[in-house]
Amino acid sequence: MAPTAAGMPQRAVQGAAGTIADSQTQDYWTDFNVTLHRRFKDAQESLDFFHWRNDQYFGYIQRMPVAGFDGKAVLDYGCGPGHDVIGFANYSAPSRLVAADISPSSLKEAEERLALHGKAAEFVQLDPAAMNLPFASDSFDHIHSSGVLHHMPNLDLVMTELRRVLKPGGTFNIMVYNYDSLWMHLFVAHHKQIIEKTYQGLNLREAFTRTTDTETCPIADCYTPQEFLEIAQRNGFQGVFTGAGISMHELLIAPTRFAAIQDQKLPRECREFLLALKTDEHGYPTYNGHLAGIDACFRLTKIRA
Repeated sequence: MAPTAAGMPQRAVQGAAGTIADSQTQDYWTDFNVTLHRRFKDAQESLDFFHWRNDQYFGYIQRMPVAGFDGKAVLDYGCGPGHDVIGFANYSAPSRLVAADISPSSLKEAEERLALHGKAAEFVQLDPAAMNLPFASDSFDHIHSSGVLHHMPNLDLVMTELRRVLKPGGTFNIMVYNYDSLWMHLFVAHHKQIIEKTYQGLNLREAFTRTTDTETCPIADCYTPQEFLEIAQRNGFQGVFTGAGISMHELLIAPTRFAAIQDQKLPRECREFLLALKTDEHGYPTYNGHLAGIDACFRLTKIRA
């Protein structure tokens, strides 16, 4: 049963107005980041962690590659503590590598980590109160934004600005949270709301926001592939859903979907999603021909004006 746009967060249907972020978002991502402020002793430990973390999301790195961008000007938008910056610096030879984020602590960690590899990049702290990104129009051949845009209070504004700084013919790879996932329809809907009896007063999307980047994350939206492509199109992009990465957590709980289907308390929408799952050659669950994982990935280009 396909989710409808009526369930989308209101932020996702606003016009391109306001600022690129807000102080609450900046404060949260300064206190918390995806590596939990981990420091690395040397380049090998950093690289080992890069590969380990990617392996926790099967199919992710194939859809959000960091190799193959030799000679390109690359922007990692929302770089955090530099996980993918390490990938670009080690597996591509970009002519320019820019790492941008609103969090000063994460940028510092990213710069220190990259220095272990003897590599360089431009580190840019974004002003959450700004209405524009601090880059000239048509600056980048490729933009990479992984796990960032679903945290934006003004998604349309950010998308409009990213379109402005992307060169004609450039590419834009995005990962955002996937509504069509085991995380949503099994972990949130059954494990959290029914078995653990948490977030029972919240709808599915609201409960989802409490389960990803800690309970206090200000914004953690999710989208069906169709929803996000519609957002991209209205902001001047065209593109495709390239598939999803599925987390090891989702794979570990996947066998419990049969018990969830039997549970009369599970919402019909979630039951029908679980019933529609198939498996690929690895035995991993798929939905509509794609892995049924939390990481929805897209490849966009900007529509010429």
